[in-house]
Formats: sequence, C-alpha cells, structure tokens
Amino acid sequence: MTTIKDVAQHAGVSTATVSRVLNGHAAPTPETRTRVLAAVDELGYRPNALARSLRTTSTQTLGLVISDLVNPFFAEIARAVEEEARDHGYCVIVANADESADQQATYVRTLLDRRVDGLLVCPATDDPAWIAEVEARDVPLVLLDRTVPQATCPVVRADGAQALADLADALRSAGHRRVGVIAGPAHTSTGRERLEQFARGGLELVVVHGDFRRESGARAAADLLTRADRPTALVAMDNLMGLGALEELRRRGLRVPADVGLAVYDDQPWFPLLDPPITVIAQPTVEMGREAARSLLALVAGEQPADVQLAARLVVRGSCGEATGAA
Repeated sequence: MTTIKDVAQHAGVSTATVSRVLNGHAAPTPETRTRVLAAVDELGYRPNALARSLRTTSTQTLGLVISDLVNPFFAEIARAVEEEARDHGYCVIVANADESADQQATYVRTLLDRRVDGLLVCPATDDPAWIAEVEARDVPLVLLDRTVPQATCPVVRADGAQALADLADALRSAGHRRVGVIAGPAHTSTGRERLEQFARGGLELVVVHGDFRRESGARAAADLLTRADRPTALVAMDNLMGLGALEELRRRGLRVPADVGLAVYDDQPWFPLLDPPITVIAQPTVEMGREAARSLLALVAGEQPADVQLAARLVVRGSCGEATGAA
C-alpha cells in the first residue's frame, strides 16, 4: 500500500509538505503543490480518512521538549512558552530531555501518542532521526534555540555573532590576548556556532569543551588554569558552565578580575549581584519562548511562519577588568 512517505520521496519533499497540500493548505511554491499532486496521482495514494479525522480533533495542548530543565535559560523559555500558549487557550506539556538524544526521542514519541496539537523541541543533538516520526504523524513542529541539519520546519533562535564580536573587542581593550574558552559540545549547533563566531575575534584561544553542565565548566576551568600558558580570561559559552568556572576560580583562591577575567554566555538575575558583577552575553529569552509558541500556533492554524532570529547583546560589567601579565 502506498504511504505518505512514498509520495514525499517521489515528489522530493517532506511528508509535512505532502500533508499540507492534501489538507488544502498553501505549499511552499505552486510548483511544489503541482509536483505533490502529480505524485499522488502517479502512485495512486489514498489518504486514510479515519486517521485524518482523528488528527484534526484538537486537544488544545502543545508539547515542549527542552534540553535541560535545571538550566535557568530553558526554565525561563518554558515559562514564556506556557504563558503565550495560555493566552491562546492552550496548555503545555513540558518534557526534560536532560541533554540526551535517547531521552528526547522517548519524550517526543510520548507526546505524539498523547496527540498534542504541535511540538516545540530544543534538540539535544544534531541527530535528525526523530523528525521523520513527527512528520509521519503530521504534527506541526518548531525547533527552538538549536537547529538540526536538513530540518525544514521553522526555527526560533538568537543570533550571538555580533555580541561575541563585541565581547572579543572588549577583552582586547582590557588587555587580554590569550583567552580560555569553555565551549559547548560540538554535536549541538549552539556549541559549534558560538565557538566559531568567537574565534573570528582575533584573540588567541585555548579551547576546552564542556557539556552545558556546571560540573563540566568546573573541570574545563581546572584544565585551563593549570596550563603553563594560563589564559588571562575565561569565557564560558553557557550560564551553568560559567557558574562551574567561577566555582573553580574561587576554589583556587583566584580573584576575578584581578587574577583572571571571566565572561559568560547567557545572563541570570544573580550575575549583576555578584562581586564583581559578571560580564555576559544576554539572550532575549522571554521573547524567544513567546515567538516559538506563536510560530507553532501559526503552524497549527495552517499558516507557514518564517524562521525567527533575535539578537543577543553584550552586557559589560566588572568581571573582565584589566589583564594581568597579558602578552
């Protein structure tokens, strides 16, 4: 029996695009719609009317799979998503992938089985295998914060390129030349992109990868601080790794910024209250969550929202100071 996947493969499009055409929604282009309808005719595909009727019964619920509920960044995003969804009469089921691809796949499948009207996912890794299952179930999907190769669904994220360039300039102005970077995992888009963007700033970088967890930030800082050519400043590419780095600095009795400068990607309410206040790259977290919910609700309504890219910004405080012993 011909399936929707067969039609998608024959037409060279995603199953979600085939479903949109068959349900009367706008295709990306008129040519795409023509190609899909031609594939339907050539293969003799007949949609399952019962399955379609079940899928069009709204549950007024959305699924949100986030990478790590312990991370304040994602907790704030989850709250913003829930508030925006509630304003439109929807409830949100939140699942914590715990930075695990397997856990993420389990929760995605569970939410699909609960027949949510749409899914918001912050991918734990680059692995796109789970997306095919979402498309096969004809469930609207939006990616949040991170991307997945070959994914064709809308993405809502922040662009930190300019903020990272500004941070490199600020560190250079403070006399820093050799900077230790606690980067995120290379199997995530944010882990790769933040490092690549910061590397364009012209500083000498010493890089250690963490896993977006506090413990990995402490381990990476310990590695960087015991090197013979110890960096004069550390930059942690996420708030939890930044806390771990600060913890290690204090454990070693090193003063910020007198002995080592520190900057962190992601702001938190307590960072300005520390002594010294921490220089950060602040993301528009609440706006990201609300925009992601709006994009998903637009998909649920049969619209085709564009990707949303918001700007992060550098907030200079007192933790980078003047470099000590900088070359």
